[in-house]
Amino acid sequence: MQRVVLGGEGLADFAAGTCTDHYVKLLFPPEGVTYPEPFDMQRVRDELPREQWPVTRTYTVRQWDAEHRELTLDFVIHGDEGLAGPWAARVQPGETVRFMGPGGAYAPDPQADWHLLVGDESALPAIARSLESLPRGARAYAFVEISGPEEEQKIDSDVEVVWLHRGDRPLGEALVEAVRNLEFPEGRVHAFVHGEAHFVKELRRLLRVERGIAREDLSISGYWRRGHNEDGWQASKREWNARIEAEQERTPAA
Repeated sequence: MQRVVLGGEGLADFAAGTCTDHYVKLLFPPEGVTYPEPFDMQRVRDELPREQWPVTRTYTVRQWDAEHRELTLDFVIHGDEGLAGPWAARVQPGETVRFMGPGGAYAPDPQADWHLLVGDESALPAIARSLESLPRGARAYAFVEISGPEEEQKIDSDVEVVWLHRGDRPLGEALVEAVRNLEFPEGRVHAFVHGEAHFVKELRRLLRVERGIAREDLSISGYWRRGHNEDGWQASKREWNARIEAEQERTPAA
């Protein structure tokens, strides 16, 4: 993973609230396209053909330092594959970055008896931020799947993170196994489960159908899907989620 810290006068009005899954949408202009200043996304949409609009890529706010006006983002690097990863690997101080946001919807519920946080690399920034927001002594279980031990990160929390090294196993298999084998404590759980859409689908079934966890106690969604870039996934995500939800609502609890 690659960490990029944004700063400068453009963050003067930026504000992140209490959500620990805050995200921003980075804007990448097509090659050879420049925009009039001051930049106005609505003007771009109104005046330019769609193929000249910037491409968006969504990234979680790993940290927001309001005092120093610094915004930290973490990127998963897949070599030269993708758009934002290669950009993060080569970006240099002084370059201009445009983004929209922040958005966000989740923060650990202080009224919950315990917390469950599960995800792959794409969910790691939000899981880390969530763990760091919990008070010392809060009961929580965190499972993060990464490629290997070299990808483990230091997180400022007294919660012990279970790092699952993927190796040659299918993506998400170890996460499903870990949650299935977890002995769930008594009381109300507040869960955050995000990452690749296929293992999230399996965990949604496990938690909603088999464990009977209420929908309002779950923040669960696919951040990405194998074989799709963000544009393709976002275009099909609503239909995917609706189909999965309908299937699982028809399935009785075991």
